[in-house]
Amino acid sequence: MLEILKAILFGIVEGITEWLPVSSTGHLILLEEFIHLDVTEEFYEMFQVVIQLGAILAVIALFFHKLWPFSRKKTPQEKKNTWHLWFKVIVAVLPSAVIGLLLDDWMDANLYNYVVVAIMLVVYGIGFLLVEKANQAPKIQDVDAIDYRTALLIGAFQCLALIPGTSRSGATILGAILIGVARPAAAEFSFFLAIPTMLGASALKLVKYLMEGMLPSGLELGVLATGCIVSFAVSMLVIKALMDFVRKRSFAPFGVYRIILGAAVLAYFLMI
Repeated sequence: MLEILKAILFGIVEGITEWLPVSSTGHLILLEEFIHLDVTEEFYEMFQVVIQLGAILAVIALFFHKLWPFSRKKTPQEKKNTWHLWFKVIVAVLPSAVIGLLLDDWMDANLYNYVVVAIMLVVYGIGFLLVEKANQAPKIQDVDAIDYRTALLIGAFQCLALIPGTSRSGATILGAILIGVARPAAAEFSFFLAIPTMLGASALKLVKYLMEGMLPSGLELGVLATGCIVSFAVSMLVIKALMDFVRKRSFAPFGVYRIILGAAVLAYFLMI
């Protein structure tokens, strides 16, 4: 029961931080410093990635009509736009997919630590403050108006999120704003971009886990299922709240939060 309660906490953290530009991986790494799941090291490495599946299902559930090209309620033009949206998402995913496949093992071994997480929290926190201070007028107000070139550029920014502590949503939203996409459209495209990105990352981790001859115990399966279910439920609430937030306010508060958290993390680990 204690491990299930811990899994619930991990699911809550994942569901909140996956969509806010504050780094879900970074928060999970930090959470594990204080709350240890009674699982194997190999399972935990897989768990902290595959738990994202619950969050992804929340995006699919909330935006199903917009993402489903076969809806009978859509006009022919709307169906065409939906197909183009998916093609643009695929184009945007390619850069991080290639680099991620090439560097996945190296990053696991060298970058998943509190120092990297803390530095990236601060660096991108400053980035958000600078971008919001510039306050440039967006040229692209709607997701459908994002062209293939813009999608590819946003995908290039997503490569930065391979470094833990950066935040996948943070990198893509910040990049999109820099190239002239309005905050709501940037956030929405970031959600859609997460679907193939995180499905691919989860599948890769799961396959590597199984290919190494690992089989989860009954407890570990319960921990994984609990984490995914909780992250799904929490993500449903957070995505709705974030979309309402960015329509009225800037991302500056997230920048401040990242800087404070990054500084606190560095101070804590330097003192212990």
